Amino acid sequence: MSNTVNLLNFDLEGLAAWLQSLGEKPFRAKQLFQWIHQFGETDFDKMSNISKPLRALLKAKTHIAAPKIITHQFASDGTEKWLLELDDKNAFEMVYIPEDDRGTLCVSSQVGCGLNCSFCSTARQGFNRNLSLGEIIGQVWLAVRELSDDNGKHDKKVTNVVMMGMGEPLLNYEPVVKAMKIMRHDLAYGLSKYRVTLSTSGVLPAMKKLKEDTDVALALSLHAPTDALRDVLVPINKKYPLKALLAFCETYFDQERRRKVTMEYVMLKGVNDSLEQARELANLLKRVPCKVNLIPFNPFPNTLYQCSDRKQILAFRDVLVEQGIITTTRRTRGEDIDAACGQLAGKVDDITRRKEKDLIHKRVVIHLDSLND
Repeated sequence: MSNTVNLLNFDLEGLAAWLQSLGEKPFRAKQLFQWIHQFGETDFDKMSNISKPLRALLKAKTHIAAPKIITHQFASDGTEKWLLELDDKNAFEMVYIPEDDRGTLCVSSQVGCGLNCSFCSTARQGFNRNLSLGEIIGQVWLAVRELSDDNGKHDKKVTNVVMMGMGEPLLNYEPVVKAMKIMRHDLAYGLSKYRVTLSTSGVLPAMKKLKEDTDVALALSLHAPTDALRDVLVPINKKYPLKALLAFCETYFDQERRRKVTMEYVMLKGVNDSLEQARELANLLKRVPCKVNLIPFNPFPNTLYQCSDRKQILAFRDVLVEQGIITTTRRTRGEDIDAACGQLAGKVDDITRRKEKDLIHKRVVIHLDSLND
């Protein structure tokens, strides 16, 4: 298959252009696109409304292949995690979280991550490479097939997709935006703009472009009420600090006043969870149409941090609510298979700058100590 084209690497426009280059009519793209994504079909002979000559051409020149499953784990709470392997033997993870009224698929955009957020297991892994369009949408394609029964009736549905897996989505901009467009297409997965969410650490220029290119939901990994602390927890803050980020978030959904940016805030014991910091956070967000999602920290080996006590999380929440900020507390899911938020860490052939990252890790310890003095 190395000499054939993977059709998952095309959005509808790309597929139409490719078929036209072979002398085919543009309408064939919609037919093929629907067979691939809506029906999950890989056998060209079963694509009944496509002409026999085109089916023969597709068999000769193309294939349909998502990343390969290495392991599939099941947590006690119903969460599922897949370790997926790429053609170059790198691997990454995908997670499915079932709820009574929804099924959320957490999709990765990169192998590893280069942003070095100090509380994230993926960051400790380092960055290897971006995922292609086919490797991103292939996760959705694969999950839909894996979660359905033998008769094609979905026992577990993918009703929501969050770009919150491994990597910073906005540093792999074009494939991520194209993949989200496929997720929302009526001939593919048909998800509404409210059910596809992109989470970013705050890559401001790409956020501005994102606002123009798509209307999916937005989540910002905030995690601190001050630049001094966020510089440590989310180092990209040094380039795009809170004032600039939040000023932009004020108007992100200016055409849809009811929509709000989600502010993600991982709760770290003795680091960012004091009631004074809750009041600082409330003051910081008073002008921003947003809701805050408090996330219990999920530990991983050699981490610097501990999760805030449940009592402290609730007290922190109450301060925000009293200030009129919509605040929810995320329930930890999939912790027993390391599938919870911040725990994803696939296997990578070439981890970037291990020694340098270990040195940065030591500096974070020193900086946190100084902030607590």
